[in-house]
Amino acid sequence: MVSAVRKAILEALQIRKSFGPLSVLDDVSLSVAEGEIVSLIGPSGSGKTTFLRCLALLEEISAGEIRVNGTTMAGSDAARNSQAAKLIRRDIGMVFQQFNLWPHMTVLQNVIEAPMRVRGISRDVATASAIEILAKVGIAAKRDAYPAQLSGGQQQRVAISRALAMNPKVILFDEPTSALDPELRHEVLAVLRKLADDGQTMVVVTHEMGFARNVSTRIAFLDGGKLVEESESEQFFKSPRTERAKQFLEMMF
Repeated sequence: MVSAVRKAILEALQIRKSFGPLSVLDDVSLSVAEGEIVSLIGPSGSGKTTFLRCLALLEEISAGEIRVNGTTMAGSDAARNSQAAKLIRRDIGMVFQQFNLWPHMTVLQNVIEAPMRVRGISRDVATASAIEILAKVGIAAKRDAYPAQLSGGQQQRVAISRALAMNPKVILFDEPTSALDPELRHEVLAVLRKLADDGQTMVVVTHEMGFARNVSTRIAFLDGGKLVEESESEQFFKSPRTERAKQFLEMMF
């Protein structure tokens, strides 16, 4: 449930997604308000990543509606080809599992490219902002390095910096620590905690139950393509309402 005093930035209404005869999402609805950190959790194959990709408009939905700041971006009334919709689309950032950095560009170039090309920001302004962001995530010293010269944790922090450089209203994270070893996972989770402290709105697909429990404001538990349970983080982990969520938590802890 979205707080009455906070505006819904991102809304998914009765989303269905099928790949041919295979139904992956079945009537999933979720609203994300400003400043919320929503963790999408559930067993592998439950539809979490597909749902996130639908929210990012990287997958065409089969039915339903996705709204960003009240404007329908996907669905029957979508204004996806209008100039207004293109501007609103910039409000969604995405951080992938595998970093997806441009290997031929330095760290700094990776971060400033989209603000210059998409938002039309000058190189000087984009560079100044990028340096500030890289310092924020603890990787400013690597600004002239190339992705191949970085650890996995450093590459993921660059990917987060690249998303932040677009000044998005909400950032979507698809299992941002899944490709990292335990020590590097800690680095990236520390960055996410800092973003949460700064009030960044986030939706995170994660298997990191500690992060979901201690940092998230709300949990959305998916299983079999359905939103089985949704509640505040503390309530979900202390007293899940559904038997399926209880079974999942017993396996995780």
